[in-house]
Amino acid sequence: MEVTGFFAAIIIGLVIGALGRLVVPGKQNIPIWLTMLIGVVAAILGTLVAGLFGVDDTRGIDWIELALQVAFAAIGVAIFAGAYGRRR
Repeated sequence: MEVTGFFAAIIIGLVIGALGRLVVPGKQNIPIWLTMLIGVVAAILGTLVAGLFGVDDTRGIDWIELALQVAFAAIGVAIFAGAYGRRR
């Protein structure tokens, strides 16, 4: 992965984290940095899974890849919100 690809993945991950947080109903008591970290990991996982299904490189916008990334982010936010909320 090139340096520009790495920075692009981080920026896309930040947006994916925010989208994942919006998809999860209710209030999430997790810090914003954790949401961003979840988004970056979800973006990477979504791209890997999309690659396994062969839908990672399509013409136009990769809607399936984006949906996978947001789904992973929503799952991650829900898991960490539950775990983080119980710690407090």
